[in-house]
Amino acid sequence: MSLFLLKRLITLVATLIGTSVIVFLVLEILPGNAAQILMGPDAAPEAVEALATKLGLDRPAGVRYWDWITGMLVGDLGLSYAYSTPVGELVLERLALTVPLAVMAMFFTTVIALAAGIYAASRHNRLGDVGVMGLTQVGIAIPNFWFAILLILLFSVHLKWFSAGGFPGWGDGFWPALQSLLLPALSLAVVQGAILARITRSAVLEVLREDFVRTARAKGVTRHATLWTHVLRNALIPVVTVMGLQFAELLAGTIVVESVFYLPGLGRLIFQSISNRDLIVVRNCVMLLAAMVVIVNFIVDLLYAVIDPRVKASDI
Repeated sequence: MSLFLLKRLITLVATLIGTSVIVFLVLEILPGNAAQILMGPDAAPEAVEALATKLGLDRPAGVRYWDWITGMLVGDLGLSYAYSTPVGELVLERLALTVPLAVMAMFFTTVIALAAGIYAASRHNRLGDVGVMGLTQVGIAIPNFWFAILLILLFSVHLKWFSAGGFPGWGDGFWPALQSLLLPALSLAVVQGAILARITRSAVLEVLREDFVRTARAKGVTRHATLWTHVLRNALIPVVTVMGLQFAELLAGTIVVESVFYLPGLGRLIFQSISNRDLIVVRNCVMLLAAMVVIVNFIVDLLYAVIDPRVKASDI
């Protein structure tokens, strides 16, 4: 196990380093001047140059990259060009919304997918299977922002159970803040749940054809117990793989739903920072999201070994 974990840790660190280099280089070659944008098109060249010097934009790229990396290691992400606020404070404020939203959406996705996928697989080629597969096809085809608008019309405009948008903040109470995230999380979960349900169905069907399943049934194990105790665990590896990718996508790709519900999340911060040419915020946010994706994949690798010990043995 120690060798398996060591290999994964080395891969994790190497991937993070490579990602940081790519993120820095890509933002470096983008056209435009942050100091010029902040000062305006009519600003004097001397003023623009002075601001660029103050922001450290005149230093060599290698020096700025080293300062950025060492700053991240000690928690210093620098000062936002546009907001004149520490980037760490901006990011933490937005993460307080984005992470709970992604976790709630992933929870709904998992519940929908496992229930629908196992139900469809247990009724293969019957009416229940066809019905679930038809619904998942519709779920995949529906854009999440359109479904979000439908949820607002139903639960906010007609039923008046939830607010149509905005986020009161966790300081105003746990339940009001949670309520404001329920509809956005559900709108995100529908598409992801439909995709994962189809993956779950395929994986469960493949395991159901294995000899050990027939043996368990021959020994008198009920169909329900066979599905949940024998089949599900052996079908989880492809399911967990997709879940890891989906959670990473939920962290990074919520900007459209955040705009529909007017939520001040990390996606909107990145969009606003790109518009303001606030490269230091963009760079740190993109690196943070990339690190989250890498860490989620690292956790998924560890879950492989927990779900199926053969994965760990074959890797040593």
